[in-house]
Amino acid sequence: MLIIKRILLVLILLVSIVLLAAYFMPKDYAVEREITINKPADSVFNYVRYLKNQNEFSVWANIDPKMKSTYTGTDGSVGAIAAWESDLKDVGVGEQEITKITEGKRIDFALRFKEPMNDTAVGFMSTEAVAGNQTKVKWGINGVFPYPMNVIMPMMKMDEMVGKDLQKGLENLKTKMEQ
Repeated sequence: MLIIKRILLVLILLVSIVLLAAYFMPKDYAVEREITINKPADSVFNYVRYLKNQNEFSVWANIDPKMKSTYTGTDGSVGAIAAWESDLKDVGVGEQEITKITEGKRIDFALRFKEPMNDTAVGFMSTEAVAGNQTKVKWGINGVFPYPMNVIMPMMKMDEMVGKDLQKGLENLKTKMEQ
């Protein structure tokens, strides 16, 4: 009986330590990447503002060629939604909605993941004219890990995991735009 009490005490202590650590850990993450494309800013912006076009350079949209995509609203304007469904765990089920457009500069969107996990995030793509016919494109995603799940955030390495996909997507965009 003494051994069972000690095991329970150790388990309670471990759970308490994890919960306490989670309380002090960050809950928010923000991942951002950028690339310079040799095209004028207006043509780059007018391409990335359309959700259907984003599927042509996004890493996630190209993981499952059998992914079912549906679009509602007027693509390229606030309220437009691109939804996806895939049996692959890496793609899952979700939707992206355009929430704000700063004409010629930035498109903001909400990401709602439904499967394999229920989660939300926000993202953006921005364009900025640099020199001549060059455009700096930024792509970012921000989200929150709720307490106490935020304790796993350091192990998730969101900047590496999501960042590599954003960077690859931007490289795909650069290739597409510069053809």
